[in-house]
Amino acid sequence: MQESLIWNWRGRDIQLGVDIRGEGPTVVMLPALSSISSRSEMHPISELLNSSFRCVAVDLPGFGSLPRPPTAWAPDAYRSFVAFILDRFSNPVATVAAGHAAGYLIGHVAGHPGSAGRLCLVAPTWRGPLPTMMGRRHPAFRALSRVVDVPGLGTALYRLNVNRPMIRMMSLGHVYSDRSWLTAQRFAEKLQVTNAIGARHASFRFVAGELDPMTSRDEFLQAARRVKDPILVVYGAKTPLRSKSEMQALSELPEISSVELPQGKLAVHEEFPTETAAAIRRFLGAAP
Repeated sequence: MQESLIWNWRGRDIQLGVDIRGEGPTVVMLPALSSISSRSEMHPISELLNSSFRCVAVDLPGFGSLPRPPTAWAPDAYRSFVAFILDRFSNPVATVAAGHAAGYLIGHVAGHPGSAGRLCLVAPTWRGPLPTMMGRRHPAFRALSRVVDVPGLGTALYRLNVNRPMIRMMSLGHVYSDRSWLTAQRFAEKLQVTNAIGARHASFRFVAGELDPMTSRDEFLQAARRVKDPILVVYGAKTPLRSKSEMQALSELPEISSVELPQGKLAVHEEFPTETAAAIRRFLGAAP
């Protein structure tokens, strides 16, 4: 069932897409923050879990399939939204969060125990692509993020970084491990996400690291240590090494369960939903 909800951020009502499937205890699903991400990336695992759970997949502000307002998105917006969505769909048995959404979820639950149920973190990240590649944050990244808001110039800058060749290269390099998975139809769907009205404002900020939920590995791990609820980390063996090292560091913390799947990169839940859903089912104690 496709729905939408209204979230108010600094006096502006923002419409976001929501998909609800199945019946039973609620599992909230938060997709990754990326230029090609939307709630649809959660559909494959929700189809495998909705026989036992009510799966609620929601687009994140500034991303997804609907038009997006020209907003200078910042981490505070995502912290506020995670609190909002967990209140809107209260008392979930679990929350599944991918990529940066997992980082925001950890930060929220560290201060609000029990608000998200069990935490299922899929390829969790805290650092955006440019800072990851450069090994550090740079003042120029923030300046470029402001330029992207300028009409005309911002669109041109966005298209230099988000276009068909670049999306294909980045997807096959970092997101998907099997080239044949990215069929023409799937690629067209990803392009549609990047072409949504207002897509450039959040997308470029994510790439530049301006939407990072934490500023260091230590902050990332310290937040996870404060979480009292059970945590599962799922990631793929072919995850890019710098990102994988962060996931492994998180997995090594006491009391955290982890599963390294034999395949998969940053979108392991989308490319290998059967294996990902099976790991989540085991963690939640649900029948296979």
